[in-house]
Amino acid sequence: MYPASAGQLKSSGDDTDADPICNKSMIVPKRVDVALANSFERKDRSWYVKSQIPTDLSIQVDDITFKAHKFPLISKCGYISSLELQPSASENGYHLNLENFPGGADTFETILKFCYNLPLDLNPLNVAPLRCASEYLYMTEEFEAGNLISKTEAFITFVVFASWRDTLTVLRSCASLSPWAGNLQIVRRCCDLLAWKACNDNTPEDFVDSNERCLYNDIATLRTDHFMRVITTMKARRAKPEITGKIIMKYAENWLPIIDDDLEGIRGYGLGKNELQFSVNRGRMEESSSLGCQEHKETIESLVSALPPQSGAVSCHFLLRMLKTAIVYSASPALISDLEKQVGMALEDANVCDLLIPNFKNEDQHKGASSPEAYTIYNVDVVHRIFEYFLMHEQQQQQQVLGKPNITKLLDNYLAEIAKDPCLPITKFQVLAEMLPENAWKCHDGLYRAIDMFLKTHPSLSEHDRRRLCKTMACEKLSLDACLHAAQNDRLPLRTIVQINTQVLFTEQVKMRMMMQDKQLEAKEENSAGSRDDEIKTLKEELENVKKKMAELQSDYNELQQEYEKLSNKQKSTQNWGLRWQKVKKSFQIKREDDEIRDRTRRPSSTTPRTSLMRRMSMS
Repeated sequence: MYPASAGQLKSSGDDTDADPICNKSMIVPKRVDVALANSFERKDRSWYVKSQIPTDLSIQVDDITFKAHKFPLISKCGYISSLELQPSASENGYHLNLENFPGGADTFETILKFCYNLPLDLNPLNVAPLRCASEYLYMTEEFEAGNLISKTEAFITFVVFASWRDTLTVLRSCASLSPWAGNLQIVRRCCDLLAWKACNDNTPEDFVDSNERCLYNDIATLRTDHFMRVITTMKARRAKPEITGKIIMKYAENWLPIIDDDLEGIRGYGLGKNELQFSVNRGRMEESSSLGCQEHKETIESLVSALPPQSGAVSCHFLLRMLKTAIVYSASPALISDLEKQVGMALEDANVCDLLIPNFKNEDQHKGASSPEAYTIYNVDVVHRIFEYFLMHEQQQQQQVLGKPNITKLLDNYLAEIAKDPCLPITKFQVLAEMLPENAWKCHDGLYRAIDMFLKTHPSLSEHDRRRLCKTMACEKLSLDACLHAAQNDRLPLRTIVQINTQVLFTEQVKMRMMMQDKQLEAKEENSAGSRDDEIKTLKEELENVKKKMAELQSDYNELQQEYEKLSNKQKSTQNWGLRWQKVKKSFQIKREDDEIRDRTRRPSSTTPRTSLMRRMSMS
C-alpha cells in the first residue's frame, strides 16, 4: 500500500469529519512521549512498549504485532494520521495492518523507537530501508522539523556517498526494497557513483589483482539488475573497454557455473557400440549454483549484451566459455550467433581446448534422433561457423590468412581431436579441413596427422571415401619424415601411397642435385681463392709421387726381365713369366685409372701438364 500524497494529507487534515484525535498529536508535549516509553520488550511474536500509560494501538507488520501508543506515531507519520483507525474487536484501542512495509518488522521497530524520541542509529545497512519506510509513512518536515525523511536523506548524501564501500552496502540493501528504492532514486544514485568511481579509478593493476576488497571485485558481487545499471552507466561515461571487460569477466566468474569440458558421459546409447553421446550432468551444476536455469539464461543474455565491442576487451577464452554456457542453457539463437562472431574476430588467441565444445543434448533429444550424427562428442557446426566468421572478418580487414600460422595450427590440432570421434561424419571433417585457403598452409604434417587419426578411428571407410579425404592434403607440402611415415601407412589409399613415394623420390633427387650444385660452388670458390703458387706446389708434389712410382715399376720390370732370362731354357719359365707380366700390366692399369680420376677432379689450368705427363709415361 502506497502512502497518501501531500495534497491528500492536507485535505484530510482540513476535513471536519476527521478523527479529532489526529489534531491532538500536534500538542502532546515531548515529556509525555518520554514518559510513554520506558523500554521495549518482545514476547513471542509481539513487541510491547512498557509504560505507565496503557497502549491503545496495535500495528501488524508481517507476522509481528507492535503494541504502542497512537499519539507518538500520528505526530510524525502523516500516513497514520490520515487514516481512520478502526477499533480492535479483540482488544481495547485501535488496530492497523501495514502491508508490504519496506524493510519489514526490523525497520518498523527502529521507526517506532524514533517516534518515541529514542536515539536513532543510522548506518549504511539500515539507512535505505529507513528511507523507504519513512517515505511509506510520509514522515516529512510538515509534521516535525528534522523528521526521518530529511535525516536519512542527509545521511545518504553526505555520509554514504563519500565512500564507495558504503555505497555498495546501501545498494546491496536495496535488493529487497523494490520498487521503493528505485522510485526514490537510491539505486540510480548509487550506481552512478560506483560507475564514476570505476571510470576514474587509478589503482595500479598489481594492487587490483592482489586486493580482495578492490572496487572491481565488489561491483562483481552485485545482483544482476544493479550490476547492469553500473555497467551501462560506465559505458555511457566512456569507460575504458578493458576495465568494463574485466568487471564483466569477474562477474561471470562469480555467478555463472564453470562448464566442465571433460567427457563425463561417453557411453553406449543402445543403438550400437560406435554410437556415443555426451551427456551433461545439469543437476550437479544446478546444485553448485545459487541461481536456477532461467536466472542463468537471463544473466548470460545480460552480460553478452553489455560486452564492449572493441577487440581485446575480453579474452577469447572467456568468449568461448560464455558460448558454451549459452548453449547449455538454451540462450537465444541471436545471442549465440553474436558470440560466435566475437569469437571469430578473436580466434588467433584461442586454443584447441577452448574450441572443443561438447555436443550438449539431453536424453529426450538423443531419443528423438535417428542419425548417428546426433551422438557426436563435439559440436563441430559451431566451430565451422566460427571459422567462417573469422574468414569474413579477415576479408573485411583485407588481411591474408597466409601470414597467420596460429590459425592453421589451431585447425590442425582441432581436426586431430575431433577425428577421434567414431560418430563424426566424413563430410563434416572434410568441409572443416577445407575451410582455409590452400596457401594458408606451409606444411601439411598436422593435416596428415589428423587424417591418419580419422582413418584409424573409422576403419570401415570405403576406398572412395579414403581417396576423397586424402585429397584435402598436398603431398608436396609434407615433410620428409611425414612422407616416409605415409609411404608405409596401410590405412592410406594405394593411389595416395604411390603419389607420396613419387614425391619422396623427387624430393631426394632434388636434394642430391642441390648438394652437387653446392659442392661445385664450393669448389669454384676454393679455386678462385687459391693462389698460383699453391697450384705449382701441388703439381710438383704429384710429379714427385709419379716419379717414385715409375722408379718402383722400372725396378720390378728389371727384376722380371732378369728372371725371364734365367728361366728361358726351362719349361715353366713361360708360365711364370706370364703371371709376373700380368701383375705388372695390372699395376700399370691401376695407376693409370687413378691418374685419370685425379685428372677429372683437377682444375682446367692443371689438367694439361698432368695429361702430357701420363702420355709420356704410357709411351715409355
